[in-house]
Amino acid sequence: MTETPPHATDYAWLRERHAALRDAYCVTLAGALSPAGLLEGLGAEPGPRITGVAGLFEPSFDAWSQRQGDELFVGVAAVGDWSLMVEVNGYLGVTSSALRPLSRGRTIVAHHRNIEAVDHFVWLADGELLLHFEPLFPDRRDGSRADGYLVEMRESGFRPSPDAALDDWHTEAAFALAERITGIRLTAELLDSLEFTCGTAPVR
Repeated sequence: MTETPPHATDYAWLRERHAALRDAYCVTLAGALSPAGLLEGLGAEPGPRITGVAGLFEPSFDAWSQRQGDELFVGVAAVGDWSLMVEVNGYLGVTSSALRPLSRGRTIVAHHRNIEAVDHFVWLADGELLLHFEPLFPDRRDGSRADGYLVEMRESGFRPSPDAALDDWHTEAAFALAERITGIRLTAELLDSLEFTCGTAPVR
């Protein structure tokens, strides 16, 4: 775990170094599962190895163009004991039918945003949905810990009450909340240096 509690401002680098990724992405962290195991569990067709998230853009958009969204390009890398899956303009990580079965015996945290700012945050453990909400509207929550994690949500930068003003830092807050749950802090340098094992996975 990091020494200081993560907050949305710790992810300000997204705007400065990875603005294109911030606008349309899905980031998934799966515990106790290797990159190869995650790709196999998703039924992914093997693809290339790519260093750095910048290299994921072109094949991701090519997959969209060629397969009309029926299959999505993903890159997976080991980060500590976790597997990090990054999708450019994807959403497989927040697709329950794809990830919920893989969460049995482990924890999976995923968050997603598309170009229209439609977003989702999902926390699964051992097949159970613990928390799901739209980061733009954190007052609308479901899952077994929907109301039991409000302190951590607020400390990450969310304002989870119906009368809260919309906060432009909700995407960064999603990264911070994922760190609180997993203990994995993502940095610009890490995303630029990771070697991703890639594949194209069906949307189930």
